[in-house]
Amino acid sequence: MPNNLSITTENGIRIIAINRPDKLNALNRATLTELDAAIDDAASSSEVYGIIITGAGEKAFVAGADISEFSGLGPEDGKQLSVFGQKIFKKIEQCTKPVIAAVNGFALGGGAELAMACHLRVASENAKFGQPEVKLGLIPGYGGTQRLTHLIGKTKAFELLMTADAINAQQALQYGLVNYVTPMAELIPKCKELLEKIHAHSPYAISAIIRSVDACFTEGVDGFKVEVEEFGKCFAGKDVAEGTKAFIEKRKPVFNNL
Repeated sequence: MPNNLSITTENGIRIIAINRPDKLNALNRATLTELDAAIDDAASSSEVYGIIITGAGEKAFVAGADISEFSGLGPEDGKQLSVFGQKIFKKIEQCTKPVIAAVNGFALGGGAELAMACHLRVASENAKFGQPEVKLGLIPGYGGTQRLTHLIGKTKAFELLMTADAINAQQALQYGLVNYVTPMAELIPKCKELLEKIHAHSPYAISAIIRSVDACFTEGVDGFKVEVEEFGKCFAGKDVAEGTKAFIEKRKPVFNNL
């Protein structure tokens, strides 16, 4: 059993909560290792069709990396830590089941990077996002410079990365960093609602969408070619036949979901 995560499954939805509230759910190596295993388990489980990542309590999603682990690191140690974090967050980004970040409070540094690695983000009204690494003489190391730029554009990304300014939930919504802002009590229900809506559609098509969109941001990969391949593969399964038949018969399709 993980020591730093709380994991539950409800009607096909796996909820993974970073459970270090006394540390504002900061990401240390042990927590990242547990998160890596938790994503693998959820991705491979036939009982799970969607994943929610959140933080314990109502104050912080993840307030950042565990800075105490940075003490004494040299250049090679720093590179290894960055590679370690990026590998896990890339796994979340490439998970072929939809992953939603339920951002319940502070999402700073590594916390913002974790949220950005998820496919969708829903924020509570008290959420705050920021990349304050420059205050420590650092830059984001878990993909933050890349994903923030993709999500909100180069101009604003430069500003937030270089000033270390935090933005609130409404600003994050305005910038396109989050999909929705809700009261705290409605945060997890909204995430579940989104996953249930996604679950009504072809699971293969959802996975193909994830692969195709990810290709758009993968260096050296032609996303248009990936789309062609994924489009063609859709016809190899039964979902296209069911979807088109249901459309003609003016009924809802019944896909091979959980």
